Amino acid sequence: MKKIISFMHISLDGFVAGPNGEMDWINVDPEIFEHVEKRISQTDTALYGRVTFQMMESYWPTAADKPDATTHDRNHSIWYAGAKKIVLSNTLRAEDFDNTKIIRQNLVESINSIKQSNADESDEILLFGSPTATHALIQNNLIDGYWLFVNPVLLGKGISLFTSLNNRIKLKRSPETHQFTNGVIELNYLVE
Repeated sequence: MKKIISFMHISLDGFVAGPNGEMDWINVDPEIFEHVEKRISQTDTALYGRVTFQMMESYWPTAADKPDATTHDRNHSIWYAGAKKIVLSNTLRAEDFDNTKIIRQNLVESINSIKQSNADESDEILLFGSPTATHALIQNNLIDGYWLFVNPVLLGKGISLFTSLNNRIKLKRSPETHQFTNGVIELNYLVE
């Protein structure tokens, strides 16, 4: 069965964005990009909420074509083009996007059906950012793990990652923990 892993940058005090959605506090650099590229190359499916998906669609399909494209831009653009995309949205239409499945209703049934499919695909679905989608999936016990990049910053307020917990969720730390030179610490947890 496939696992949904939430990939998120988070502040030390548990926020994934500032009060107005600000993400200017997130520390990324070539070291983190290289590390993330290795991990995402092992999966072929990405899950997004509508807002994050539209942000991705506005950049990644043509990022590799830009004259000043970085190695990360080229690599991620190629991965993004080939990845299967799942989007939680009530307004988007799948026919408007390549290689994209839109989930509008029956969240639990739809996600469980995708998780149980086992064609020639990877066993992981990466949920990129998307706090609102993450909250919906947490409430329905559909997230199997967390891949968190803890940034050395305290925001004090903003959009919390774990505001929608109905019950305690016990986690088991995965051994893939990494500290980056810029102070970010990668933590990996699986839901028990």
